[in-house]
Amino acid sequence: MKKQGRVYLIGAGPGDPGLITLKGMELLKTCDAVVYDHLASDALLEWTQPGCKRIFVGKQIGHHSMKQEEINSILLNLAQEGLTVARLKGGDPFVFGRGGEEALALEQAGIPYESVPGVTSAVAVPECAGIPVTHREVSRSFHVITGHTQSDRDCLPPDLELYGTLPGTLVFLMGLKQLPLIVKGLIQGGKPCETPAAVIEKGTLPDQRVVRGSLMNLEEKVMEAGLKTPAIIVVGEVAAYEMYSSLDKPLSGLRVGITGTEHFAGKLKASLEAKGALCTWIYAMELISRENTVEMREIYRRLDTYSWVVFTSANGVRLFFRGLLKTGRDFRALGGLKFAVIGSGTAEKLYEYGFRPDYMPHEYSAKALGRGLAPLLTKEDHILIPRSRGGSKELIRELERSEASLKDLVLYEVKGRKQADEIGRAELYDYLVFASASGVTSFFENTQSLLLTLQSEEKEGKTPKLACIGHITASALEAMGLKADVTAKSYDIRGLAEAIERCAKGQSVSGALKRRAKKG
Repeated sequence: MKKQGRVYLIGAGPGDPGLITLKGMELLKTCDAVVYDHLASDALLEWTQPGCKRIFVGKQIGHHSMKQEEINSILLNLAQEGLTVARLKGGDPFVFGRGGEEALALEQAGIPYESVPGVTSAVAVPECAGIPVTHREVSRSFHVITGHTQSDRDCLPPDLELYGTLPGTLVFLMGLKQLPLIVKGLIQGGKPCETPAAVIEKGTLPDQRVVRGSLMNLEEKVMEAGLKTPAIIVVGEVAAYEMYSSLDKPLSGLRVGITGTEHFAGKLKASLEAKGALCTWIYAMELISRENTVEMREIYRRLDTYSWVVFTSANGVRLFFRGLLKTGRDFRALGGLKFAVIGSGTAEKLYEYGFRPDYMPHEYSAKALGRGLAPLLTKEDHILIPRSRGGSKELIRELERSEASLKDLVLYEVKGRKQADEIGRAELYDYLVFASASGVTSFFENTQSLLLTLQSEEKEGKTPKLACIGHITASALEAMGLKADVTAKSYDIRGLAEAIERCAKGQSVSGALKRRAKKG
């Protein structure tokens, strides 16, 4: 019998991915398909499981996007295939999100659905701009109004002037294009010209911008600032307040472009954005697993012949254990083994499977791992090293100093893919971050013009600083005639984030390569 599909209309919140509800996040982790638009943060897609279908349906004001009827049809078709579908909608599904139309379409088709409330931008965006929509003795009510209608007329409904007579706070969603008409209508309705007003662009995000003024000069100020959608308009006495958070965000406004795997990008984004940075995952390094090859199955069968397993990445740990379980064996097969890891991030992944490393170097590098482990080995030891293709040769050179038998095994390969259209526009970023030597090579093979710009001694305009997770990655930059402006002291995500913060504050960084490499 065919599985019954279902649809969850999930409110994604006002923009900051951290403001989605716990229930919404948990449903994203289990869905088979996600249908989303530009108002839902791409970072939320990282919660979906491998193999989840991702369908972008646009819905951006002023740009071509799918009609609502087409979106309804997509939801119906996916559910009729027996899939669990997450319809991810900015803000709350039922606050000018057309969630009601989608719910009715699903109901009429007999598709089970549930609406999962979200934090509406009508309240959250003003709050993150320091504006309370209600405030004692100032505003006892607030009104949420759509800034555009179904028609393309250059006029708003007649009731706009009625809004000018209302007390309290007026919040207009999707109304930036209609700002002149909104201001005119409110003044004609009786709102004093000096009434405080504000426009908030990209609310709740690190690159949020706020323009404040009055009904008399708001339009002029917005034009001067060049604000764009998404933006909301707040009118009322509370718009004059600036109740910003007093918590220090040292990287506020810093733009960071990240290259790396989805896991790496997600972890680093969370760390940097908590400090105010605006991060974009611009280049994805995808893992191609070899855990199920004939060679790997034979190794899993003969694990008792090895004495050590050496892991150089969290990905290696994850794929190794996943492959073991796929063979039908369990962790009892690992009873006689010792584990060595390159650093804290790899150790944390090993902890998830119930094991602690028997050796981890103080310096998180392949060379330090090999140099520290070699004296612990004897000629009777057999060492298994499951890692990525093109892994560090320094590790093998150091381990060969022992008399142990080494098995350097390719467990996975890494290939690059563009993740953002603006990948080659250097002026968009203050920092470009690299997590591996292969990432450096792949990235610049696809961005030749950017490479030439960074290599040039006579740069025009702004160019980003280059940040690396370790000296091997920095050496890959050196081979291309570039320098690492930032190299983490501790070769893990935490160390990299701390190094970027130190550099952004103007402090010295412990870069392995602070000089410009010679171009040969």
